[in-house]
Amino acid sequence: MKTSLFTLCAVTATLAGANAAPLVGAIRWDAWHGEQGAPGRAVQRALGPKEWHSRLPFFAVVRGDDDVTIDGTSQEVMDKEIDYASSAGLAYWAFVTYPENDAMSLGLKRYLSSKKRDKIKFCLIVESSRLHDQSYRNHLLSLMAEPGYLKVLGGRPVWHLGFLSEENLKKQWGSLEEFRRALDDFRAALRQKGSGDPYTVIMDFGPVQGKKWMDTLGAQAISDYAANGGKSAAPYSELTAYAEKFWDISKGTGANVVPIIMSGWDRRPRIARPVPWEVWQKPGANADKYYQAPTPAELASHVSRAVKWMQNNPDAAPSQMAIIYAWNENDEGGWLVPTLGDGTARLDAIAKVLKP
Repeated sequence: MKTSLFTLCAVTATLAGANAAPLVGAIRWDAWHGEQGAPGRAVQRALGPKEWHSRLPFFAVVRGDDDVTIDGTSQEVMDKEIDYASSAGLAYWAFVTYPENDAMSLGLKRYLSSKKRDKIKFCLIVESSRLHDQSYRNHLLSLMAEPGYLKVLGGRPVWHLGFLSEENLKKQWGSLEEFRRALDDFRAALRQKGSGDPYTVIMDFGPVQGKKWMDTLGAQAISDYAANGGKSAAPYSELTAYAEKFWDISKGTGANVVPIIMSGWDRRPRIARPVPWEVWQKPGANADKYYQAPTPAELASHVSRAVKWMQNNPDAAPSQMAIIYAWNENDEGGWLVPTLGDGTARLDAIAKVLKP
């Protein structure tokens, strides 16, 4: 029986994924720039009360019971973060990507200027609404050509595309077909620059909808930014159960999967003191919707199960890549970055999984 070239390529890709070392990374949302922008001021205010000081990142300064400064924009801080992440065995950071001169891009700039950046790779998370700006698309093309950019399956640069809304896309582009053409042009530009054929990962809160977006937009895999079931004061085990069910449901759609790993979910600081970009949040509303923080061992166990899931499902996870929510979403309750309360305990625990 003849074997087609397509079949041989598919088998080769599957075997490559099955034999690859797992790539476990974490989301970076770099609002920790102190007074240099509105997001920085908002998260300082949210984490100001004494009850939240234990979850402050290691570079924060406590000035009083309701007064903190959280500015992690120095090169020294970034270099330390790289050392921490690398020592824990993280393979990459996925930066939520903003326009080049936005204060939210300071973290990525410090990463790119670090002499230690070769210790951890990076990739991008892109909010779909920003792609309408040509200068922003050019910025992405430049970043994805950088040394150390995360690539999988024979050199395909990874990027995550999320926060998709059919209504908003039609307002910006006129139709989904036009948006798809714009994405095709973007992919062609990447190939022309020599960056490779991109591996596009759709981030959506529902696996079925994520698969629809994947098919519509010509993406290669699905994942999520943060998976949670909206429970009230629930144990961490219920959060991990929800995330791990998400992996199986995603696999059931027939899509390739990048498992989402949850390091926590507890938005109470933002609920008590809403941030300006969450116009829907009323002070105190749904303050009971959170999960208890994990112990370091519980978090490490969740990471271990994600690694085993990828290894046991090479057809569904050919990239052998997983993503953790999050490195530094401290005010939303998901973090790995060392904190004033627990130091490096979480990273020390997952290092036992990722660097046995």
